[in-house]
Amino acid sequence: MSFLSNLHWRYAVKKLNPAKRVAEADLQKILEAIRFTPSAYGLQPYHIFVVRDRELRAKLKSKSFFQSQVTEADVLLIFCARTDASERIDKYIELLSGGDLLAKTKLMPNKLIMKNDVGRKNEAEILAWAEKNTGIALGFALVAAAELGIDSCPMEGFSAKGAAEVLKLPPHLVPVAYLALGYRAEDPKRPKFRFPEEDLFTRL
Repeated sequence: MSFLSNLHWRYAVKKLNPAKRVAEADLQKILEAIRFTPSAYGLQPYHIFVVRDRELRAKLKSKSFFQSQVTEADVLLIFCARTDASERIDKYIELLSGGDLLAKTKLMPNKLIMKNDVGRKNEAEILAWAEKNTGIALGFALVAAAELGIDSCPMEGFSAKGAAEVLKLPPHLVPVAYLALGYRAEDPKRPKFRFPEEDLFTRL
């Protein structure tokens, strides 16, 4: 199928077949798509937990309004926004420079720009900024799954605090979305609906 055909095919699957596995090679392609998602300054202010453990997902289900996708999916990706922006910049410079002092010196103007930008943001603004970037990564994962013929369901119906407790997350990681991956147990019962083009776009 073409790219657009894949998007017509995909839908947010509510009933997944728990017996059907996502191949590890295909899962790796989805993770690679996430890794190459564009982000602000290239900082990738997010972390994704790849959860296959069914016992852990059963605990998460109780924090997610008992939605069946959490346990019926073969894989549950948990997208977390990072709020450790300043430390993230330091790590970015260190990795980009390879630890070389001269390379770090050349990168100093970029580091200052990033530090000044995030330094002007309060905690809520940093979280909102990280959430926006995390949403882009989620979108890339959805499209990659569709390209591979893997069903998915993006989810925000869960307690972020509850999920963080189950995963024992540090304070700088905030769960913002799940992505259930697997294969549909049944075809959709109604055709895909989208608002018409004139409702969504204005050409100027």
